[in-house]
Parts: sequence; structure tokens; C-alpha cells
Amino acid sequence: MKALSTFALFAVLAFAAEPGGKPYLNEIRIERHKAVPMRDGVTLYADVYRPAAPGKYPTIIVRTPYGVQRDGGHETMIKFAQRGYSVVFMDNRGRYESSGDWDPFRFEAKDGYDTIEWAAKQDFSNGKVATQGGSYLGHVQWAAASQQPPSLVAIFPSLASTNIYANWITHGGAFRLSFNFGWGVVRMPNRIMLPQYWHTEPYTPEELKYENILWHLPLNSGDLKSASYAVKHYRDWLAHDSYDDYWKTISDEERMDKMKVPAEVSGGWFDIFLAGTINGYTMMKQKAATEHARKHTRMIIGPWGHGPTRKYGDVDFGPDAYNDQFEEELRFFDFHLKGIKNGLDNNLPVKIFYMGINKWRTEADWPIPNTNFRNLYLHAKSPANSVRGGGTLTFDQAASESKDQYRYDPQQPVMTLGGNNCCGTPTLAGPKDQRPIEQRDDVLVYTSEFLKEPLTIAGPVKMKLHASTDGPDTDWMVKLVDVYPNGFGFPVAEGILRARFRDGLDKPKLLTPNTPYEFTVDLAGTANTFLPGHRIRIDITSSNFPQFDRNPNTGEPLGSASKTRIALQTIFHGGPRPSHIILPIVSNP
Repeated sequence: MKALSTFALFAVLAFAAEPGGKPYLNEIRIERHKAVPMRDGVTLYADVYRPAAPGKYPTIIVRTPYGVQRDGGHETMIKFAQRGYSVVFMDNRGRYESSGDWDPFRFEAKDGYDTIEWAAKQDFSNGKVATQGGSYLGHVQWAAASQQPPSLVAIFPSLASTNIYANWITHGGAFRLSFNFGWGVVRMPNRIMLPQYWHTEPYTPEELKYENILWHLPLNSGDLKSASYAVKHYRDWLAHDSYDDYWKTISDEERMDKMKVPAEVSGGWFDIFLAGTINGYTMMKQKAATEHARKHTRMIIGPWGHGPTRKYGDVDFGPDAYNDQFEEELRFFDFHLKGIKNGLDNNLPVKIFYMGINKWRTEADWPIPNTNFRNLYLHAKSPANSVRGGGTLTFDQAASESKDQYRYDPQQPVMTLGGNNCCGTPTLAGPKDQRPIEQRDDVLVYTSEFLKEPLTIAGPVKMKLHASTDGPDTDWMVKLVDVYPNGFGFPVAEGILRARFRDGLDKPKLLTPNTPYEFTVDLAGTANTFLPGHRIRIDITSSNFPQFDRNPNTGEPLGSASKTRIALQTIFHGGPRPSHIILPIVSNP
């Protein structure tokens, strides 16, 4: 722990007028290194930002594993304090100034509860508490709210997972390798310095390159490739390769019926935690413990990755795409903590950005009422291998059955190109042009005719895939692509399924080789208008590396395989096995 004074006090930004004639800002003070006791004797430390004028103020809790002095965080806390809030900005257990052991996700529910109730009793608080923050800072809000702290009034989790196994560590049971390794091992390790894990020979600089380390097999010793220690939580994640009790005990989705306060969730169509954003909203609307929470829960999703932007990937979504997150949060907190009648309760609860036409629209719910779910079927005039093949899409089902085949070699995987990834991993995220990978014969490409009228979709997207493989397990990767008249195409939604989890993430079961199954691949959701002259495309393959680990096709437990096998994959369409994607069609904005 740093040698710091227990208390530091100074004034910041004395009374300054805001643009547009808004109220004057408060002079504020910051109290450093405040000790916050947890129920088990561990002490966490926080900085408190508050208006300088004596008084009790509504309070916002922000808990972070990234350090309270990091860029961006300090400035945001100042802005809240200037606007009449006390803010408790805390280092999570085992991180930076806080004591205890760092073990991601495991302590956040109880620590969050204890912090909220501690803050509500301090002389800077009027007893009304809310929480704020994104990514891991969003997850900790869900965890704390599930414990029903009496002083909690509202939460605003952004870009956050609601089920650490299902929409953080994996998607469809496939391990998010580049993110989990980059975040869990490289950036946020908890070291086990045991002699058997020390390197006997140093690695070369080439071996230590991030993009090379990710090729290492077996995965369960990959942490040793980046340093001379094992990382306990990373190894635990690999050891618990299905949705078992290890994961269920920290899943916010298992406790949604305990949530008593409203939430506003914010996310991006290309964010790695998109499914958590959507699930947070829909499950609160369905299961929250109070009518107040169900009624006032809200959702915002923009054309972003892990935070609001205007341009992302290869697409500029226009000047309206960027959304001021602070202003959204301030309006939400003003309504719930200060009782300001700012019209929040009169607005529709869902605000989403429609790509293609690049417009925001508010909706009454998600899925949008009166959505027309239609099946778009796979066909093939000739083998659909690559964009040069004969794969097609229509809303009409073929009477007779046909099939396409490709070989998936884990040693030559389809590389990640855009999509829902984030946070410094050595992969390209967001709406990237898919043409480079659509040239491959191990990517099946199905494309519609040119559209004559605009077609708007908004809602959950799922693929019903009839397929077989010649081994005990494999992966199915599906992308829904908007193809421009010039051939540029970016994925508006994507999903993957590890075949052994076809019956549920907590029900793994290996396949019978060469036996057809119907697989449901969840592509989370999107909002996009396919414009006239555009085409709709579906790409199907069995890898997306290094965003996801390579399925070795051997059926071995996650992380244990040191060798791989080539799989022969068969996709069926038409007749009794009509593979199709389900599009949520809505009225054009």
C-alpha cells in the first residue's frame, strides 16, 4: 500500500457558470484515502469528492479495479461533485490502495453492499445512494444491487456483463481467448509464485509477443508463456468450462429477482458485453423484485464498441452517433436521487441507434412490440464455399434438402476481423470489411438478392443451424453482414456456439460424429436498416481466432488439448433440415 496521508483536502473549480445558463457549479473538495471497513475485517480505500459547502448530499458509489487516479475517472468524479453529489471512488479489494486479495468477481456483491451502507451513514451523505461505472465497474453494480442494500436508490451499469460465464468469459460456451488472456493474465494477474512455475530458460522477444502467445497449446499453461508465474483465476476459468456452481454463485442473472431498484443500462452494438446490456434490461423488466424497478429500468445502445464514439471500425456513423454518457447519467441520478422532474419518466424506456440510416429512435420495449420475426433460409445454387460460391438467401424455404461442406483446421483458423471485441487485444473490433476472410473456402457465404426496398431489423437475432461434424465437438461461428453496393460488408451481429453446449451452457454433451443436429446460435441483437441496393449476407465457419479459442475438435476439456484434428463440417439446408436465421423485422424509421 502506498504511504499516504489519511486525509487530504483542497478546493477545486470555484463557482463557474455552465454554458447555456445552467446553474452554477459547486466548489468542491476531495478527501483522500478514506478507510472503508468490510465485514470480514479487510479495509478498502476510497477518495471522496463532495461539494465544499457543509451539508448532506445524495451519494454516488464508483468501485474500480483500475485505480482511482487513472485518466478519466478523476475528471468524471469532479463533474458529479460540482453538480451537487458526494462521490465515493474506491479501489476494489486487492487493487492499488485497498487491502485483501484480488480475485475477480468473487467479493464484489458483499463489498458493494458494505460500501453502500457505509457511505449512507457518513456526514457527506443524505442517505440516498446510487452507483455508476462501466465494464467491470458495471458488473460490480449488479452484484451489489442483488444484495438489496437498504440505502441504494438506483444503478447505472454501462457496458457490463450480467452473467460472467455466459457473456464475459464465453459466448455460446466458446472461450473469449484474446480478452480473457489480455485482461485476466496480462493486465489483472493474481500471481502464484511456485517453484514449479518458474521459467528455467528465458523466452525470446518473439515468443513473448501477445499475438504469438495466444497460439500456445494447451491453454491451461498459457499464463506461463507471458511471465514466470501462474494466474489462479485464469486457471480457475479454464477448469470450470461449463456453467456450473462456480459461475452460478456470481451470476447476476441468477439474482435478477432480488433487484429492488431501477437500472439504466448503456451499451454498444459492437461491445464485447452487448448480451449483458440487453439481458440486464430485459431481465429487470421481467423479474425485478419491485414494480418501481421494473417500471423505471431503461436501456441505451449506440453504434459503439466499449464506449461512445462516432466512428468505429471502418464506419463513420455520423455526427449524431456519439452520445454524452455523463449527461445521460446525470439526468438519471437527478431524477432518482434529487427528485428533479426532468421528464425522464415520460420518455420511452429504450433508446437505440439504427445503423444504415444512422438515426436514434426510442422504443416502448425490447424486443420492440409488434416485431415480425421472419425466417431467412439458406440455399446454394452451387457450393457456398467463399464469396465466389453459389450460396443464396431467400424468405422461401426450399422443398428438397441440400448441403454444403468445408474442412476446419484449427492450425489454420479464420482470423478475427471486426465484431464484438475490445480493450487492447491484438484483434480488430467493430464494423470491419469482411471481404478478406470471405475469400476462404472454409467460410460458407450466403447472400440475398439486391434489396429494392429498405428492410429494418431491431431485436434479438438467432440462427437455426442444421449441421454435423465428423468428431465429438466443434464450433459454429455465424455473422449477419450488411453488404454495400460496392461490395463492402460489415457484421451487424455475430454469434458462436460450442457444439457440446447445444442443450444449454450447464448441460455439456459431446456429439455423435456424422450425426445431424439442430443448433441454435445466439447473435445477441442489433438494429440496422438494410438499404435499397444493399444485400443481406450470412457467413458460417468454425473459428474466429484469437477472439475465441480454437476448438481442437477432440472433445477434450477446455484448455487441456495440446493437439488438434481437422474436422469435416456439413451444413444442411432445405427439406427437413431448413437452416435459417431469424430476423426481427420492424417498421422502417
